[in-house]
Amino acid sequence: MKIAFYGSSIVSAYWNGAATYYRGLLRALALKGHEITFYEPDVYDRQKNRDIDPPPWCRVVVYPGTVEALKQVTSEASAADVVVKASGVGFEDNMLLDLVLANARPGALKIFWDVDAPATLAELRADPTHPLHAALAKLDLVLTYGGGDPVVEAYRSLGAADCIPIYNALDPETHHPVPENPDYTADLGFLGNRLPDREQRVEQFFLEPAMRLPQQQFLIGGSGWTDKPMSSNIRYVGHVSTRDHNAFNVTPKAVLNISRSSMAENGFSPATRVFEAAGAGACLITDHWEGIDLFLRPGEEVLVARDGQDVIDILASLSREQAAAIGRRGMERVLAAHTYARRADEVDALLRSHGARTREAAE
Repeated sequence: MKIAFYGSSIVSAYWNGAATYYRGLLRALALKGHEITFYEPDVYDRQKNRDIDPPPWCRVVVYPGTVEALKQVTSEASAADVVVKASGVGFEDNMLLDLVLANARPGALKIFWDVDAPATLAELRADPTHPLHAALAKLDLVLTYGGGDPVVEAYRSLGAADCIPIYNALDPETHHPVPENPDYTADLGFLGNRLPDREQRVEQFFLEPAMRLPQQQFLIGGSGWTDKPMSSNIRYVGHVSTRDHNAFNVTPKAVLNISRSSMAENGFSPATRVFEAAGAGACLITDHWEGIDLFLRPGEEVLVARDGQDVIDILASLSREQAAAIGRRGMERVLAAHTYARRADEVDALLRSHGARTREAAE
């Protein structure tokens, strides 16, 4: 099928946490024979901070952040069998959704792909006039980055024809064990951008434990932390290119996943970081969220912290040998059950079944 996908960016992970999700899933879909064009706006300096060149398995169209350019690229939706508008594109999202739906040809499968469903649903509940309310009646399917039954039920109650979570996963060709890099040596590493609905949790799960464990070394990477007060045993390395994520994950004794507040409260929303770290063989410590046991076994394949004190207690007793064993078991689990090839099987089946229904309805 010809797929027109309108998202934030596939070539740059700069201020764009969905990049590796897009790459892993769309690459796996392309290997199934789908012809994909990814449309992304030139905003937020993402094009100045590319992690990859346009991949051979996907045509990439970068358009200026102007309304005129938006109208031009959305006109190409008329040639696609499947039209996808992702959440959080970053430039005129509401107009983009309207234009994509207006330009999609009769019989095309129209999808809203929500990569931050808890936050989007909060907006919809707070604003009855939000344009997505009206758009849901025109969409054939809502796919989400995660969220489980609470998100599915919420979207259906708001009028979505159907809602199906397509969880994050691992691309083993991208995230895998590599030699350690001394630049990332630490007892605990955390990689994540500074975001309003994550910052307080970073303070609780990372900054405060670091302050209370002065003999241990901590490492933080990601954008936006330059002026954040930190104890002297924390080293900040700024934005970390995706090409260096494997080394960042395998070098510290353990790495920490901290969910955004809305995702932690909703549960069933494993971040890309969870699978990237496990795929590299890292010992992962994650904050607690409902549903983690569906993906990794707590205590065996992942360590779970309910608060900063748990992080302190884990680090106080965790040996390098124990960390390596946990990382090894976590890697074996994600390779067996949570690859993008498996997720692409799900999406491929959905595209074919829902696409057939949509074509029949249009005839």
